[in-house]
Amino acid sequence: MKYWKKLSHAEQDERISAALTDTIDYKQKISLGVPASKLDPLVFYEQASFLKEAPWLRTYVQNPNHIGCHTMGESEEFFRGTQNIEREVIELLCVDLFKAPEQSCDGYIAAGGTEANIQAIWIYRNYFISKHGAKHTEIAIISSSDTHYSIAKAANLLHINWYPVVVDETTRNISAEAINETLDTAIANGVKYFIVISNMATTMFGSVDDPDLYADCLAKRELEFKLHVDGAFGGFIYPFSRPDSNVNFANPHVSSITLDAHKMLQAPYGTGIFLARKGLMPFVYTNEASYVHGMDITLSGSRGGANAIAIWMILFTYGPYGWQEKINRLLYRTEVFCKQLTAAGIGFYRHPNLNIVTIHAKHVSPILARKYGVVPDNHDNPQWCKVVVMDHVELDQLEDFVHDLTKAMN
Repeated sequence: MKYWKKLSHAEQDERISAALTDTIDYKQKISLGVPASKLDPLVFYEQASFLKEAPWLRTYVQNPNHIGCHTMGESEEFFRGTQNIEREVIELLCVDLFKAPEQSCDGYIAAGGTEANIQAIWIYRNYFISKHGAKHTEIAIISSSDTHYSIAKAANLLHINWYPVVVDETTRNISAEAINETLDTAIANGVKYFIVISNMATTMFGSVDDPDLYADCLAKRELEFKLHVDGAFGGFIYPFSRPDSNVNFANPHVSSITLDAHKMLQAPYGTGIFLARKGLMPFVYTNEASYVHGMDITLSGSRGGANAIAIWMILFTYGPYGWQEKINRLLYRTEVFCKQLTAAGIGFYRHPNLNIVTIHAKHVSPILARKYGVVPDNHDNPQWCKVVVMDHVELDQLEDFVHDLTKAMN
């Protein structure tokens, strides 16, 4: 690891305090034109003694705005201290987690995986329009039918079509045959340019797509495409459980990646991450935002800087070895759970490198689903129910669940 290491609380506090010193303090600096301020002190008490020991909360109170993309060009100088920490987070993730060359990627802290996925598709739609003069009807999204609903949302917002690829019901894998059948349909409808969404852990099953399978099918037909990896769930576990994978920036087909820090990383909600190779972000530059210093090229515009600080603190609290240990603990619990399900004769799907276990709904009564808080694939007519082995999910709870499932079967 080049950037990622473990830091003590005191070391983190020192670094964040320095960043806040280099971020506007509305009491100390005249700033007549900034349409913002610190959090309202009549509502949010800023003199609480515990704030001295809580750098993330101090950041929240100081309320830095991270509008723009800080890995390229200039940004609003009022908030440069905490923006520098966001820049550091993006570089760390691209280089140390996803094997990109140094200074070869851009990115920003988004409001979540949905925004990050839409950002990617927005970029690639505009790329094909700009570079190839493509019409909206000539651009389409292709991804597995297990893909997150944010892809359908992006297709709707950006006025392009989405063509889902059928997956195997048992393995949840896509096949070259299924991809080619989908391509045949899209091409017959006039599609010439493809935005590929390759999943690094689907939401319901935790299944992982092979990006090279898409790339090979498209390359054989000499079709233009851009490939985005949706790692909203798997991004902070799969690189550790499968370090030899091809789902990273070492793969030349991968142009961008989505992460969600508010899932595996346990950051506050509203903390997604978008990573992309350099040269792509400018395709969504908003020329009309002339009053913003630097380039406003993110979907959300203004963004709270505290979320970037939260990610930075989590990463540097654990360090890579501490994070590996945490992942191993969750995978161990998942493996024990799966062995118990198998012994009980309960059907399920689980990707061997992920901590999602999806059980055939016929085994899970509505009463047990409510009791244990499992999530169905469809609330009206469920076919599957999933268990996600997160940090709070203990082996005792999983064992009780299997016991009740077994009891209900007899």
